[in-house]
Amino acid sequence: MTKRFGFTLAEVLITLGIIGVVAAMTMPTLMNSTQGAQYKAAYKKALSALGQAVTLNVALDDSSFADTVAGTAGSTADASGVPTVASILNSRMNVVKTTKGDSSTSTGVGYTITDAAVPSATKLSQDAANTTLFFNDGITFTFPATSAACSSGTAGTTDNICYGYIDVNGAKGPNKVVSCSNANATAENCVAENPTDVYPVKFYNQTVLPNSPAARAVLYGK
Repeated sequence: MTKRFGFTLAEVLITLGIIGVVAAMTMPTLMNSTQGAQYKAAYKKALSALGQAVTLNVALDDSSFADTVAGTAGSTADASGVPTVASILNSRMNVVKTTKGDSSTSTGVGYTITDAAVPSATKLSQDAANTTLFFNDGITFTFPATSAACSSGTAGTTDNICYGYIDVNGAKGPNKVVSCSNANATAENCVAENPTDVYPVKFYNQTVLPNSPAARAVLYGK
């Protein structure tokens, strides 16, 4: 008589139950890691695109962020024929929408950032005076409309660095400013293990750089 070997129904159910428990424990971590990698890649892409846009403008129109004058919130037009930050980016990037306001205040325009404590808050007002540019890839860039003559490093002049922030997925959540994940983090040892979607930046001349320890950690970390 031939013997047939196999699994009983109970054994199969127990195995499936174990697989389910393991999957339930690991899937959230895997999803967070994947999403964090997407945020990180989009952030690097946005920094590069903004830098390339102003560099292209220098090549074609001979004007950088240092040559700008204050604009009007929500407007991407030149001011009396002189470029603004918004008009430079609008002319060199695919801007599909522009709004006033943005951030932790509910102004009825733009959208809301959940974190009220944005780095360099004293330098980046969070109200309807901000301009938010929406690009065709879903990324947004927000900055005070009054940003002008954004420059640094010119001999005999005072630095006038401008500030804003990038949201790599626009109005879509979580709209949370990136932060250090390690306790008692400093500018030197900050670790951002779980990148989020909002990144403070500073910009001047032809340069766009991260403007918080966590934003730098995401950009320069492994």
